Amino acid sequence: MAIVIRLLSIALLSLFLGSQATHAQAPAQDRDPSRDALIEKGEYLARAGDCVACHTADENKMFAGGLAMQTPIGTIYSTNITPDPETGIGRYTLEDFTRAMREGVTPAGHALYPAMPYPSYARITDEDMQALYVYFLHGVEPIQQQNRDSVIPWPLSMRWPLRIWSWMFTPDETGFDPDPERSDEWNRGAYLVEGLGHCGACHTPRGLAYQEQGFKAGDNGFLGGEMVEGWYSFNITSDSEHGIGGWRDDEIVAYLRDGAVPGKAHAAGPMGEVIGHSLRYLDDADLYAIATYLKSVPPISDPEPSRFGQGEPADDVERMDDPGFVASPQGQAAKRYLTTCAYCHGDRGEGSRRGDPSLFNSSVVGSTHLNNLVRVILEGVARETNQGQVTMPGYADELDDEQMAQLVNYLVDRFGNPEAETLAPEDIAAMRSTH
Repeated sequence: MAIVIRLLSIALLSLFLGSQATHAQAPAQDRDPSRDALIEKGEYLARAGDCVACHTADENKMFAGGLAMQTPIGTIYSTNITPDPETGIGRYTLEDFTRAMREGVTPAGHALYPAMPYPSYARITDEDMQALYVYFLHGVEPIQQQNRDSVIPWPLSMRWPLRIWSWMFTPDETGFDPDPERSDEWNRGAYLVEGLGHCGACHTPRGLAYQEQGFKAGDNGFLGGEMVEGWYSFNITSDSEHGIGGWRDDEIVAYLRDGAVPGKAHAAGPMGEVIGHSLRYLDDADLYAIATYLKSVPPISDPEPSRFGQGEPADDVERMDDPGFVASPQGQAAKRYLTTCAYCHGDRGEGSRRGDPSLFNSSVVGSTHLNNLVRVILEGVARETNQGQVTMPGYADELDDEQMAQLVNYLVDRFGNPEAETLAPEDIAAMRSTH
């Protein structure tokens, strides 16, 4: 009897292991190559759209939402877009997904705040929309995390006016119709910039209702520059003095991919994040398509002097043996520069052989919009590139408002735009409050 029981046990164990082996092999046997291709394509498109930037507050919970975003009417929090059926978009149909992306309306009929760039996403093609849907439903890990309510005072918290806003300001056309008079490269660039990349969301001036003044090349103000969450998003039209019309295509590509063009610009803040999360993952063909398109956007000229041609190497280091100079306000500012900045940026602001940027002919130091310069000194730089991380320490805790104002004014005077306004300690304090 014991032998029979043992034999039965072995047989049952064999059947169990066999079923487990069959089950383990099932996913490989059932894999759908066409769905895998859509997931891969959708992941690339999600990178191009930089979805992770807004919908991820915790890198251990990708796309689970919860990121606080400051708007003129209050604080809103991004939503969970993982395929979790209870707290995410796991029960969305393709039609639900498309409506949310293009119209800013949820399956329950709630209007989304225009922090979600659905006016730009309206241009996403049906084919790409399907790939994005398949990726988010089948290529993203489901995470159960409840969405947070917005912190907006009544009556601004009411949702129904958003429908009117959308009706007034969202473009009527959906999808993307290539311009037959333009090259395939130009059309691809237009699709990425105007649609998925939603570059205008930061770089285009906004009206009184917080609407973008334009959504495509030729529209009023499109890509002419705007202040966003304490940072100035520069003019990126084809204007050679104030935009990027004087940049070569390969310089634009280098900036989009690595965030650096020596002698012109280095990315920090929100733009550094866009490069780290999104643009560095795009293939060269798409980056050159973006460059081709941007060079064609009608130029917008600013009243300020060009931010690219200001400044020259400083010689204050040679005057530090002069007690009179050292005791002067300029000497005190020069001393602060030499002790705080010169190790990386050079005694005369010329940069370093390691690749630390020069401060003269710098678009940030040369601009009359000094928010970005102050932000960089306060917060530092942490930019991910395909070659590694680019870092600069922040000095928010080391310099008080008076010391910060002194340093910024010195940098602008010696290396930048002499027509820029002088900052007072109160200006620095105001910028810290939005840090």
